Amino acid sequence: MLFIIGIIIVFGSVGWGFVMSHGQLAALWQPFEVVIIIGAAVGAYLISNPFHLIIDSLKLVPQVVMGSKVNKAMCLDVLHLIYDILNKSRREGMMSIEEDVENPQSSAIFARYPTILENDTLARFIADYFRIISAGNLASHELEALMDQEIESRLHELEQPGAALGKVADALPGFGIVAAVLGIVITMASIGGDPAVIGQHVAAALVGTFMGVLLAYGLVGPISVRMRHIAEDEIRLYEAAKASIIASMNGLAPQLAIEFGRKSLFSHDRPTFNELDSKVRGR
Repeated sequence: MLFIIGIIIVFGSVGWGFVMSHGQLAALWQPFEVVIIIGAAVGAYLISNPFHLIIDSLKLVPQVVMGSKVNKAMCLDVLHLIYDILNKSRREGMMSIEEDVENPQSSAIFARYPTILENDTLARFIADYFRIISAGNLASHELEALMDQEIESRLHELEQPGAALGKVADALPGFGIVAAVLGIVITMASIGGDPAVIGQHVAAALVGTFMGVLLAYGLVGPISVRMRHIAEDEIRLYEAAKASIIASMNGLAPQLAIEFGRKSLFSHDRPTFNELDSKVRGR
């Protein structure tokens, strides 16, 4: 919703200001200038990025428009899932969770949290470290260092779509200049002709520069920043899982261990102590 409101404000304020200054909106309609700018930007994006990154960027579009999937409910699910695993391993022994962590997609525990199963990377992150705990004898600081390495790698991976789109935003003013130069070339070919026609060609050339700058700072740049915020929101789930698991390895009870995870979440998505307590107690 905020995305739609922002788009309306950006383009509405620019268009309204232009009209109120006695401009004609029809003069801004230069489809071939738009083709040059957007076509060059898309082509450059395809040249500079691998296929998997382009697909990841497209998958983020719904979250850019509708908002991040990470919310308080999902944070509660992550903490509750870890609580359930810790509680089962404490009551029945570490071997009791072996089937759950070997294949999360077929686990009865993981099945209670479909939003986590939809994020296969997060589900496997949680499962993998419980598998390591059940299979080995790593100290908590060794496991924490390993988790930090994976979280750092995952953060870099999640930030790549936004960074790639940010490069396109940086290039758009340049493509606007390209369109403007081509417009000037056309204008020069009309020198000596009707002044009105020359004026139209000059206006079209200037619109190219205008469109490049507007798209860069009013649309593509903000979208790239939004993608980075989405990445930061998601990585907090990994941090919460890490904090809870390490706290458990240090001897804390499941209820206290997930409190460490709760504290690592951003405040706008962090459930309160009572909300988490009610969740794990089934109230």
